[in-house]
Amino acid sequence: MSEHTLPSSEGLLRVIRRRDLVALGVNTIIGSGIFGLPAEVFRRTGVWSLVAFVVCAVVVSIMVICFAEVSSRFSGTGGPYLYARAAFGPLVGFEVGWLLWIARLTAFAASCNLFVSYLAYFWPGATGSAGRVVTICAIVVFLTALNLTGIRNSTTASNIFTVAKLVPLTIFIIAGLFFLRPGSYQPGPLPSLDAFSVSVLLLVFAFSGFELATIAGGEARNPQRDLPPALLIAIGVVVTVYILIQVVAIGTLPAADLATSSRPLADAARGFLGPAGGAIISGGALVSIGGNLLVIVLVAPRLLFAMAERGELPRWFSTVHPRTRTPNPAILVTSFVLLVLTLTGTFVYAATISVIARLLAYTTTCVALPVLRRKPDAPEALFRIPLGWLFAGLALLLSIWLLLHTTWSQARDAAIAILIGSVIYAFRTRPAAGAAP
Repeated sequence: MSEHTLPSSEGLLRVIRRRDLVALGVNTIIGSGIFGLPAEVFRRTGVWSLVAFVVCAVVVSIMVICFAEVSSRFSGTGGPYLYARAAFGPLVGFEVGWLLWIARLTAFAASCNLFVSYLAYFWPGATGSAGRVVTICAIVVFLTALNLTGIRNSTTASNIFTVAKLVPLTIFIIAGLFFLRPGSYQPGPLPSLDAFSVSVLLLVFAFSGFELATIAGGEARNPQRDLPPALLIAIGVVVTVYILIQVVAIGTLPAADLATSSRPLADAARGFLGPAGGAIISGGALVSIGGNLLVIVLVAPRLLFAMAERGELPRWFSTVHPRTRTPNPAILVTSFVLLVLTLTGTFVYAATISVIARLLAYTTTCVALPVLRRKPDAPEALFRIPLGWLFAGLALLLSIWLLLHTTWSQARDAAIAILIGSVIYAFRTRPAAGAAP
């Protein structure tokens, strides 16, 4: 083994390079959302949707900047779970890890079913009862098997997916810029504040996912130095691509068609590239969603591993395979739950909490920035941002603004998930009978 493949203190292999972290960040952010949200946001705000994209980019970038400093203090597995635990204690850390794990399970279930829908463009039988089951099982089994072979193979596959998903989107942008209709950008009436806020809220989750790169910090070669630039580069790439996609969508599709389209990018590409354009974007959607699913199967088990390492879940979840150095029990359990949720469709109810779960994880990390700066025993930050308290304060205010526009049912379901997490935490950390307090 080289010095970069020696096991970490957690028993995992440190093989993820900076460019791998960039690819993980881009791969997890660019998923299924960007293939549908341009139409939904345009329906709510019209041409002002471009402003919504910019505002959302600013909101998420502020959060990423906070993540960049906080991540530079840690070299272990867990990301936001680890940061919240260090800043606010084990209970808050566990709740963040628990909610992120659930959010990723439901995101996988929703995206995998969407994958089946896009696959029907090429294979109509995919949406039939048998075709759907076979497709979903094949996806979960393949990604699980790949993950079990080792972190190096999984990150290599992530790099390939990242390049492959950017190619059709780049073709869409470059080709589409030659077919823009300037009159399409005439701004209409200002949208209501509520419509604009909900649009930004929707877009936050097209821009989210960057935190998954931090969860795999225990397998990065030099996470404290590599994560900050990797996060900033990843969000820079995504912001550029997303805004240009919306520019092309507005400029090439008639307003009425864009507002009602269920596949706006495919419809736009079909308009200026013909049938081949629709096929390119539909294929790109499959690659994009597939890459997103790969990273979820890679990273979600690491949350269970990190919590088990600290005794907050059964130690069995922290068992590492002696040869591949992968947390196989955590991988297998996560994959089994993913398969059940995706096949049964029960994710429709559970997925509502993912909205709040991500915002809570982001907020705790941003607020952890000034808290860790004041803690004398906190690990040293290798990357510090000027006026860090200001960025943290802005992130908190923006998160509160967005949370105020979630629905009652989302808040209720998130509260139920938090309560379940509290029960699990209390059960796992209760003193043994007869033990001294």
